[in-house]
Amino acid sequence: MNILGLPQKQTKENIELLNVLLSNFQVYYQNLRGLHWNIRGKRFFELHVKFEELYNQAQLRIDEIAERVLTLGGTPFHTFDDYLKNNSLKVAKDITNDEEAVEVIVKSLASLLTIEREILEKAGEINDEGTNSMMSDLITEQEKDIWMMQAFLG
Repeated sequence: MNILGLPQKQTKENIELLNVLLSNFQVYYQNLRGLHWNIRGKRFFELHVKFEELYNQAQLRIDEIAERVLTLGGTPFHTFDDYLKNNSLKVAKDITNDEEAVEVIVKSLASLLTIEREILEKAGEINDEGTNSMMSDLITEQEKDIWMMQAFLG
């Protein structure tokens, strides 16, 4: 057991999964920045503001995930090389169309949810309530974001 009363081996595995989530969140964040900068069209003002809200939110989540890795005794990934090696999200390059941009966000959030649910399950197996709570909050937040984005798409 570690100082938090969690089994070391499973905690190490959860740290690895959290680092995968961190990597994916970093790519999601950068995608949101690019979408924010490059969006064009009649919905520019609406989406420009929304994308900024989402990347600010993602930036906070990135910090929370990294701090959870540290709390569990690990080292959070912090290089672009690590992020790209451990990322599964599509890199959104030169997207200016409103619906295409929102679809990228929906697909990214769905991929993040898959990782978060895996972490939630594994953290639950070892009674890691801190990680469980974080994943539950992320899942709830992102499910709502997906619903809102799908409502936008009609």
